[in-house]
Amino acid sequence: MCSAFDIIINEDSRIPKYKQIVDSIIDDIGNGKLKIGEKIPSINELSEHLLLSRDTVEKAYKKLKEQQVIVSVKGKGYYTTKTDLIAKKSIFFIINKPSVYKMLIYNSFVNAIGVNGHVNLFIYHCEESLFIRFLEKNLGAYDYYVIMPHFKDKDLKHVSFTDNVLAILEQIPKDKLIMLDNMKPFIKGEYGSIYQDFQNDIYEALKEGIERIKNYNKIILVYPTKSVNPYPKRILHGFKQFCVEQKFDFEILDEIYEDMELQEKDLYITIQERDLVNLVRQIRKTSLELGKDIGIISYNDTPLKDLLGITVISTDFKAMGESAAYMVMKNKKERVKNVFKYIERNSL
Repeated sequence: MCSAFDIIINEDSRIPKYKQIVDSIIDDIGNGKLKIGEKIPSINELSEHLLLSRDTVEKAYKKLKEQQVIVSVKGKGYYTTKTDLIAKKSIFFIINKPSVYKMLIYNSFVNAIGVNGHVNLFIYHCEESLFIRFLEKNLGAYDYYVIMPHFKDKDLKHVSFTDNVLAILEQIPKDKLIMLDNMKPFIKGEYGSIYQDFQNDIYEALKEGIERIKNYNKIILVYPTKSVNPYPKRILHGFKQFCVEQKFDFEILDEIYEDMELQEKDLYITIQERDLVNLVRQIRKTSLELGKDIGIISYNDTPLKDLLGITVISTDFKAMGESAAYMVMKNKKERVKNVFKYIERNSL
């Protein structure tokens, strides 16, 4: 038990102290200082030894229990988990781009897997050839393959799948396959899938915000058609469906241009971050008041948009990663539509 007392808290570090405890115990298990099934100090013992509050140590132990690194045995204390609880799985995880959103999915997946798996990240930048090369080199090398399919054609338009992509996916045993974001129903066999319904998601989210949206005369969707990492056309279809059914005047732009003709009672829906930034910057140069005279809805949430009070329509990226981890750990082959939210803030 004394090895856990080797934990050193760096008072100068900006890493939260509970996280330092978590990392230290996981490292000690990894390097053999702590054996599987070994008892570790109680919350009170560790808080007294490290001169930390009981709440800090309790939070660390809660995180370790959630990750199945430790277990509590009633009347006896805390122990590192038995070998059969932490059988490590090797996981191939591939995403199309290293955006904030995609890394949120990856990070939540890794956090949920904890010490139960080794996760290797691959990024193919929407390039079919790179995607296929990664898979060809790693077929049969992993216990699970978590795949996020988004590709671009020669005109930089979004493509969910190609014949070559489907051919390589068919080579992955379906009990080892988890599809993220996009799904293809006619891939043979039963496999796990956590997907977005891009057309219906934006349609339903805009309907949820209809009372605020009615305050505006025209809706402008800024949909990049020549992006290096293109977006699904189904977003465009869902937007048009909403505007036509609700009888809104609408326009679709490729980007937010310099010196935009900003008008009162226009509502903008932006997808890319740079368009959001450019639009807000231009609004601030006018007498128009954001959220009253002119509105903004941004696609996909981030902590910064929350801080700035930007209304968003967004999938729950954290939930997607956690759901994928759950399917891996429980060997599930379910098809689950990921949560998509309308979150109202001050920009609408």
